[in-house]
Amino acid sequence: MAVVGLGDVSVVHLAAIEKLGATLVGVCDSRGDYRALLDEVRPDVVHICTPHDQHVPVALAALERGVHVLMEKPVAHTLEEADRLVAAVKDHPALKVGVCLQNRYNLTSQALFEFLRSGEMGAVRGGSASVLWHRDAAYYAARRWRGQRRRSGGGVLINQAIHTLDLLQWLLGEVTSVRGHAGRYGGVAGGGSVDVEDTAHMVLDHADGTRSVFFATTTNAVDSPVTIEIVTERATLLVRGDLTVTYTDGRAETIAELAPDGGGRAYWGASHELLIADFYRSLDDPAPFWIGPQEALKAQHLIDEIYHH
Repeated sequence: MAVVGLGDVSVVHLAAIEKLGATLVGVCDSRGDYRALLDEVRPDVVHICTPHDQHVPVALAALERGVHVLMEKPVAHTLEEADRLVAAVKDHPALKVGVCLQNRYNLTSQALFEFLRSGEMGAVRGGSASVLWHRDAAYYAARRWRGQRRRSGGGVLINQAIHTLDLLQWLLGEVTSVRGHAGRYGGVAGGGSVDVEDTAHMVLDHADGTRSVFFATTTNAVDSPVTIEIVTERATLLVRGDLTVTYTDGRAETIAELAPDGGGRAYWGASHELLIADFYRSLDDPAPFWIGPQEALKAQHLIDEIYHH
């Protein structure tokens, strides 16, 4: 394995590579020559942890050299750039390309998915989710690309809340329409050097007729736990750290989430390693990895609708 991009999130990739017994053969920061790295160390897999606007160029270079790709979200900073990768994936069917939407591997997400698919909860009446986090001026100053739309693609929606939005559409099904708005309301963090949104709200209509609502902001005082609530005929299922299922007959049960092991920020959760391990296991499987670029773009298309509203 090789890692391109040695920013904050690379620590969880490096830790997972070591823990899973893979061999790290090379690293390169976002200013280095990733093509030379790929040519010299010839890895089986490259982990892409660069700023958003560098995801696709590195991925394309890897595919051209016969290297599998595991990339951080989002697929790209624009849909047009992402489409370049989608086309390239079709031209390299023997190679795997995965996107780190690791929250699908959370124990709570997996349990919630199974509850809903089993039918035992009855019909879904609707859902909601919130991401109430805090990002200050130091956050943007540390990595200036985060606050530059031309490089990041946007703010709270594409950078922080995309994981939770992805879960909503994965759990409740295809979104047929989305309405909402995104704006910069905090007015302080990053000052004039930041042109990305800090707050957004969305209303999602799903193919089966259910509706979900979504709110995200980085103007909260602290990083509060992400919440997802789904109401069904027979129960209310609430994720806030753990998953609590409260049945209409008064019963309740709790499914505990794995605690982060300290190899990264707490709000990243503990599921990077689970996704990375699953990706490695998939390398000998002829089928595409289940969270590839096209799958990951479902949430990004919803975000793009809001950005161009």
